[in-house]
Amino acid sequence: MSIKLLLADDHSLVRSGLRALLETNPGFEVLGEASDGISAVKLAKILTPDIIIMDIGMPKLNGIDAIEAIVENNPEIAIITLSMHREERFISGAFQAGAKGYLLKNSMFDELTLAINTVYSGQFYLSPQIANVVINGFRGKAPDSSMHRPASLLTTREREVLQLLAEGEKTAEIGQQLNIGTKTVETHRRNIMTKLGLSHPVEMIKYALREGIIPLDTWLAPKE
Repeated sequence: MSIKLLLADDHSLVRSGLRALLETNPGFEVLGEASDGISAVKLAKILTPDIIIMDIGMPKLNGIDAIEAIVENNPEIAIITLSMHREERFISGAFQAGAKGYLLKNSMFDELTLAINTVYSGQFYLSPQIANVVINGFRGKAPDSSMHRPASLLTTREREVLQLLAEGEKTAEIGQQLNIGTKTVETHRRNIMTKLGLSHPVEMIKYALREGIIPLDTWLAPKE
């Protein structure tokens, strides 16, 4: 019986390369691919894979919030974060959201295979490359604000609205994507600005970039 996988990454070349490598293993079956966080959440419900391999920096809904949404709706699905981020706040954020594994994108394919099999057996997997980062975080004498999840002051819906606003989406478009009214979007925007102590929309973009809620390459990418 093969392990059923879903790939979630906003770079098509990364997804294609991963798929090609994974499909050389007869024990793996790739059910589908998602190019953004919202699609990942939707496909998780439809395809119900055993494991999702999830990037953190994705448009529309970042990987950490996508992990949280998927685990809430489908707790039986295990998620492995495959990311370029080695900072403790991203690692702890992913595990706090419900991820079962974390490894870096420069890892060898054999390590990804090990992570998949480890997580599928019900265990957690943490890449040796970042183990010291986590251990040093636990050894800290005082809690570091960087250990908290990005935008932890905000509700889940406010984080979704924040990401879409920072990505340049208009109020009406956000309302359509999230199935809420434009007035509700505006209310969320005001609450976000108040909670984060921001006074200008540009500050919201800077905050989202600094906290890794949106990746720089996504923000710079031209709108289609």
